[in-house]
Amino acid sequence: MIDSPKLPESDWPVFEAGWVWLCGAGPGDPGLLTLHGLNALRQADVVVHDALVEPAILKWAEGAEIISAGKRGGRPSPKQRDISLRLVELAREGKRVLRLKGGDPFVFGRGGEEAQTLVQHGVLIRIIPGITAGIGGLAYAGIPVTHRDVNQSVTFVTGHDQSGSAPTSLDWRAISKASQVIVIYMGMRQIGQIVENLVCAGRSVDEPVAVVSNASLKAQNVLESTLGSVVGDVAKSGIGSPAVICVDKSVLMRQALDWQSMLTGEAPRNLDPLGRGRPAESA
Repeated sequence: MIDSPKLPESDWPVFEAGWVWLCGAGPGDPGLLTLHGLNALRQADVVVHDALVEPAILKWAEGAEIISAGKRGGRPSPKQRDISLRLVELAREGKRVLRLKGGDPFVFGRGGEEAQTLVQHGVLIRIIPGITAGIGGLAYAGIPVTHRDVNQSVTFVTGHDQSGSAPTSLDWRAISKASQVIVIYMGMRQIGQIVENLVCAGRSVDEPVAVVSNASLKAQNVLESTLGSVVGDVAKSGIGSPAVICVDKSVLMRQALDWQSMLTGEAPRNLDPLGRGRPAESA
């Protein structure tokens, strides 16, 4: 357990009764929670959390009522409308309600939907951003989503729509042509269809792919593959959800930047995975 940072009281937002704060808890590692998130946990009367929020984070909500509202694919889950209306109900009871969501609440987290419902019912809200798994989770795997030698664009997409199927509203050809790095959230159940869509849209079967499961946690597992082999490799490895999928040659940077392996004394596999031989430069 750590103490709240010692800053002047005026520097910390006061959690007023009847408000709902929508907060991102980060990709998993409790250390990636923001200080505003910690401050919210210290003041909340009730915490309504998603399934992907690490239990250790909830321990910072001393004395608060803890309500699970987790939704996991293929399992019985609360309906989104019921969750949103429960937040309204708790706020109207005069409680300080913290809605704690994995990653960032506005990045494939339905935070926008919940915030809209709250505002429509006259409930005051505060938004506390979090580190999204598509950036922070890949960083923990040693994969930079931007690198001036590799890419100048990145696109984040969801791997399924409201029905649970691969999204049909996405223009895969436009995405494949316009964006070098493609990061896919919640795509494990539809990975076969996603790969087919990307290949049909012009991406090479030899393009590097990484699947990062349980990003930033001790159970983190990283599978390195290619677009043509990833479906079979996923099946053989048993790697599962929650996971983010990264498609692009930036995945090769993991060979040099796998910093977690360095903690165990392993040397980088390849100091120049792109084969460009360019010496390090100052900024």
